[in-house]
Formats: sequence, C-alpha cells, structure tokens
Amino acid sequence: MASTGSQIMAEEQPLQVLMARQPVYTKSQDVVAFELLFRDADGNFIVGLKDDDATLGVLLGTYSSITKGGAVKSLPCFLKVTDSFLLNNDLPELPRQSFVLELLGHSNITPELIARVKDLARQGYRLALADYDPRDPKFEPLLNIVHVLKLDIQLLGLDNIPPLLQRLRPYQLELLADKVETQDEFRRCLEMGFALYMGYFLSKPEVVKGKKITGNKVVLLQILTELQRPNATAQSIEQIALQDPALTYRILRVVNSAAFNLRREISSLSHAITLLGIEQIKRWVLLFLSAADKNKPDELTRNMLVRGRMCELLAEMMGRDEPINHFIVGLLSQLDVLLNMAMADLLDQVPLQQDMKAALLDRSGSCGELLKQVEHYERGEFDQLSRALERPFYEVAYRHSLNWSQQVLQAMQES
Repeated sequence: MASTGSQIMAEEQPLQVLMARQPVYTKSQDVVAFELLFRDADGNFIVGLKDDDATLGVLLGTYSSITKGGAVKSLPCFLKVTDSFLLNNDLPELPRQSFVLELLGHSNITPELIARVKDLARQGYRLALADYDPRDPKFEPLLNIVHVLKLDIQLLGLDNIPPLLQRLRPYQLELLADKVETQDEFRRCLEMGFALYMGYFLSKPEVVKGKKITGNKVVLLQILTELQRPNATAQSIEQIALQDPALTYRILRVVNSAAFNLRREISSLSHAITLLGIEQIKRWVLLFLSAADKNKPDELTRNMLVRGRMCELLAEMMGRDEPINHFIVGLLSQLDVLLNMAMADLLDQVPLQQDMKAALLDRSGSCGELLKQVEHYERGEFDQLSRALERPFYEVAYRHSLNWSQQVLQAMQES
C-alpha cells in the first residue's frame, strides 16, 4: 500500500520554503508551464538555489513534471523575481529551458533594471511581466524585451481588454490571461485570442440541469454501493465489476502500479479484496470515478488525486480517525466539475456517509476542515494554514501527493 505520513516525513528532505504550483494552460486547456507559488520568510529562496542542488532537484523533478499520455515530461516554471534581487544578486545558474523569470509590476523600472533585463534576454532566459497597468508609461520599455505579458482580467475588466490588445499587437508578445475564474471568462478570453491562461476556472462546474451519471461511472457507483453493505463479499463486489470487464482490467492495472508498492501481482478483483481489504478497493473505485472523460483536461483528475492524497496524509500526520475518509472527501471535492453537476445533486446519487457529504457541501467536520487546509495550500494561501502541524509537513505532504498522483495517472493512462 502507499506509504504513511510518518514514513514519508522520515524519507523526504523538507524544503526551507512552502511551495505550491499553479498550472498555465493553452487554449485547449493543456498544461504548458507552472507558476511557482512560494512563501519564503527570509527572501533567500531563489538566491539559495545557487548552492542548493537538493532544492533545485526537487523543483525540476517534482514541481515541474507532468504525466501526459502515460509519459512523464518536464515543463518550465514561472519564477517570480524582484527588481532588487535581479540587480543585487548573481542569478543562480538556472537551466534556461526550465524557468521563465517573472518581473513584478511594482518593480522600480530604472535604466539599470532595463539593461539587466535586456542582458538576461540576450543570455537566453524567457521573461514574463506581471501586474501590467496600461495607464503607467513606466512599463513601455519592458514591452520590447519580455516574451510573456500577464494581464489580470479581474483588475482590467474584460470589456476594457479588446482595445488594449490592439495597442499591444505591435510588441508581438505572448499574452497570458490571469485570474480567469469561470468557464465563461475563459471562453471570452479565448475569443479575444489570448495564448495562455491562469486561474481557477477549471474548478467551477458548468451545471447541466437534470443530468444523471452515465457510462462506466454507473458501474463504479454500483460497486461503491455494494462496498457500503455490511454483508458485502469479495465475490459480490467482483460480480458487479465484471459488468464492465475493461474497467476491471484497468483497476487491476492501477492496483499493480508503482503507486501502490505491492510485492506481488494481483490477478483478480476478489484476490485484491481478500489480500488488501474492502477499504482499499474503495480507494481504487473512487480513483476511476475521478478519471476525466475525453472532454475534460487531465489536470482536473491530477488535482483531484493530489487533493485526496494530501488530505489523507495530513489526517495521518495529525492523528485523525479514518484517514481513508479524508482521502475520499479530497478526491471527490471536484467531482461536480468533472461531471458538470451541482454537488448537492451529485451526492444524491453517490452512496457516502452523512459526515462526508457534509464535508463536501459545507467543509464541516474533520474531513471538511482538512480539505479547506489543502485548498488554501494549493492556492498559495500559506498564512491560512492551521498551526496543528509544523510548516514543513505541509510541503512534504504536497510534494509527495504530486509524485503519487503522477504515478496513479500514468497507470490510469496506460491501462
């Protein structure tokens, strides 16, 4: 089975900084980069990369990697840098293809800074500019140097953006729509011709009234219902699963994958239940319930997996009862988005305990509270984290969950 929280803390080297990642999407909602969200109390994080091969290794190995079509690849990371950092420090020797240096809007744009940014561009670094204010002429010199321009659509207002894009056209910049919060905003930005997108628009369901769960998700729900019955047996569960042999085969592929660290091959669902117990079968059924259909991006499933695993690890680290239930709540917290259904309607069709339903609907109880912690962490809202754990535990749990989700997704995509 997957490692426990205490094993993971013993195995992993904690970083000196809290860090999360936020995806940067293309028009087709593929992930092409990540923005690093980090909270570094002393301001030494980026400088430290120069002498800290371990942290750089974690950045390039975990925070920048993604599974696509069963293969793992590394994507560039946007790294926020201040003007004082650029001018006062030797930039660590960062792999140029792995990082996009992001200048902040409140930079003091002096001739020295402009010369430094030009020099970095000449050296082959890709550069982005955030917090752009079209009313402030100080940004003009940078528009001829940077490659990516982030536009905060909430700050600028969607209706004001088309004339601004006309003005920016001569600079031939790659335009990134930032703070895209709904699918409707995403569509409007798409029509305007933005190349890149950031924001939480993927986390909002587009509710289709009267929608019912269909396809192999129905079989999964039938298995889930059977798993709740006190007198359910390995055979009774397997009988339901065999209605969809392809699904059974795929579940077994994931069970036998690296993500579950099993020492022997499992050949049937009843064998798996006998060997590992009903609680673990519940986990795999839920993993497949969270698998994206063709019309949803993989990133949604990835985020659901990360949430589930991180909720479970935090529950273990804090000594909470039934960590598996925390996993289930974290995993299902975006099932409404995946299936385009209101969460309340969805939960009418999903057999779950009342306290878990309450956690999903209003973030109450132990499961809801830890889900809220994970949501704060993934948004980089590190000051909202509970004091129940020391800070490094959160980062290690998040990093482990990224790696675990990668392994599971790889097995699901290959199966």
